Amino acid sequence: MKPTVMQMHRNLLLGNTSSVALTEGALDAIAGHQGAEGAIFTQVHAHAALAAARRIDASKRFSTPLAGIPLSVNDSFDIQGAVTTAGSVVLKPSAPAGLDAEAVSKLRQAGAVLLGRTNMSEFAYSGLGLNPHYGTPRNPGDPERVAGGSSSGAAVSVALGLSAAALVSDTGGSARIPAAFCGLVGFKATARRMPMQGCLPLSPSLDSIGTLARSVSCCAILDAALSGGWLPAHASGQPPDVKKRRLYVTEDYLADQTDPTVAQAFDAALACLSRAGARIIRFDFPELGWIADMDAQGGLAAAEAWRWHRERLEGESGDSYDPRIAQGLRQGAGQSAVRYLELLERRRALQAVAAHRLSMADAWLMPTVAILPPKLAELDDDDAYGRLNQLALRNSAVINLLDGCAASLPLTGQIGLGVCGLQGRDAHILKLAAGIERALANR
Repeated sequence: MKPTVMQMHRNLLLGNTSSVALTEGALDAIAGHQGAEGAIFTQVHAHAALAAARRIDASKRFSTPLAGIPLSVNDSFDIQGAVTTAGSVVLKPSAPAGLDAEAVSKLRQAGAVLLGRTNMSEFAYSGLGLNPHYGTPRNPGDPERVAGGSSSGAAVSVALGLSAAALVSDTGGSARIPAAFCGLVGFKATARRMPMQGCLPLSPSLDSIGTLARSVSCCAILDAALSGGWLPAHASGQPPDVKKRRLYVTEDYLADQTDPTVAQAFDAALACLSRAGARIIRFDFPELGWIADMDAQGGLAAAEAWRWHRERLEGESGDSYDPRIAQGLRQGAGQSAVRYLELLERRRALQAVAAHRLSMADAWLMPTVAILPPKLAELDDDDAYGRLNQLALRNSAVINLLDGCAASLPLTGQIGLGVCGLQGRDAHILKLAAGIERALANR
């Protein structure tokens, strides 16, 4: 069992280890995997990481749980002095970033040791985690399967113990899908809760910060550091009891085409929570059916991404894109201004309906992903790739569309439970997810 952030923090406080020892161990582990097919890291900043670890050890200031802890950063965030490539070769000739992304800066302020950048789906535009430029990180439980995306390298880095946790972005599930596929906890924050400055945009209306770690408490520690700074009060209190909690479940849009193994694990989790005293409340949400029409022509994501990528795709860089990613992004070119404004209007209407239907809910539960991680061989066919990518993203993307927050908890090594809330309920969802995590541990 790999240690949590808090366990590592306690060992640092007790003098049982040092930041240098933790960082050297992580760097050695990374080196052991760098030759494997499918790069987990696109850049390893070994010298800078060890220098930071030495400074932390010399100061003996472990004032936050992240101080001295080695973390990985998704390749979509600026790190001062390094080129941000977002899993692409298109940006390789770009100048190094002059400043850290704001989220990266906040992690440094908390004392975290940043190991380097992790691999991802090119420009974060896929839920499966494939990358033809740097290789596709493999599922740690089954190397014939994908790790999930877009933050595939980040998830594998945490699952294999190469980093204690990871900073990622989440536009449609990029934190939660790989968390589900790799047996981790993932958290997507309400979009405006955490700063996106210095993170390469995909869809500004949907982009948010995400984290990947080994427990809910790990994600809560990162959330505190990223959203306003760690305070000792964040460490107080036990996870809440799930007794009498109102946990809502809808079986319409989110249940369609769900893999039977996923459905069985989800139902078993609901039964466990019911035995623990939670109230499982079934409800209908037919308005989710609007999403299929909204997603035609790539939806909001393609419309907004096209603005950033148009010049590159129509110029000399166009041939350097992964053809599947380029095809998806080009869907935005066919959307009119009227269509875009209609999408924004329909999104606001869906958010209003969700606020009504979930007004009494403590959380909305769903399978994080409707399917098991696909085998790489299945994805050679473009039609199969498109269908499975859409299914991988479907459930998690609902929360981005609603501008909510959500955690994914592992039910098995490849199946996740989504614990979701509406906009601004991040602290509540993290606390309740910790209670659900504890209840499920007693299954």
